[in-house]
Amino acid sequence: MEVRRVDASMLPPVLAAGTPVRLEDAGTVPRVGFVLLATDLTTERDAARLLGPAGIAFHAGRVAFENPTTPVNLRRMAPRLTEATTLLAPGTGLAAVCFSCTTGTIEIGAEAVAAAIRAVHPEVPVVTPPQAALAAFHALGAGSVALLTPYLAETTQPIVSYFTELGVDVVAARCLELADDRDMARVARESIVAAAVEADHPSAEALFISCTALPALEVLAEIESRIGKPVVSSNQACLWQLSGYAGRAVASTGYGRLLELPHFDRSRQTASPDAEGNR
Repeated sequence: MEVRRVDASMLPPVLAAGTPVRLEDAGTVPRVGFVLLATDLTTERDAARLLGPAGIAFHAGRVAFENPTTPVNLRRMAPRLTEATTLLAPGTGLAAVCFSCTTGTIEIGAEAVAAAIRAVHPEVPVVTPPQAALAAFHALGAGSVALLTPYLAETTQPIVSYFTELGVDVVAARCLELADDRDMARVARESIVAAAVEADHPSAEALFISCTALPALEVLAEIESRIGKPVVSSNQACLWQLSGYAGRAVASTGYGRLLELPHFDRSRQTASPDAEGNR
């Protein structure tokens, strides 16, 4: 396209509109925040499925992370969390902030994660996948679980220890032995279902599918129909809690039994939601 020289003096002036501007109240749209790994390819997609239709806006910041997903690399995110939170919708009121990494929370520590986020948002509830999963087990009445992760064995074992220390009986654990969370985001639907059915155990009252990178949300109902018990995933549990803090109910069908329960009751939480589940 040809670019023409323009004489600015010949252009019409830009005038202020005469229409008064009315701003909606800042709290009209409930908003939640996510601190995501730089390599996370799944959480935003899952949030769009559940939070968007419920009228909840979500905003994301990213924290630098380099694969492989090992305990050592996960712990390296700790000093970067506050900076990532600083870039999360500055000056905007948020109903809650979620650090969207299950193993990262366990390796860094839930209390340290919450402190890093509250350095920027002091009064905002902090949601993490392992704590949200624990709340989900309680809501579903599941005292024993089978565990499926996409991680390496060395990254999976701390999850077994975490829940065991908090009184959840982990009766079986299986992992897919993937090292890169971008590969975890590409695991095929049929592979997740087959692995989940294999990971189930007769004495487990629920199955927990760990990892916010794994696209498990869309197959939870199918897995539940196959194994006949509740299935909780990292993103499902976090979105359940976030919607409760936002005061909105999300879709109750198609995404597992957890979302068929009354939505997460924020009024029953303590002033410090990170108090339960710290290591």
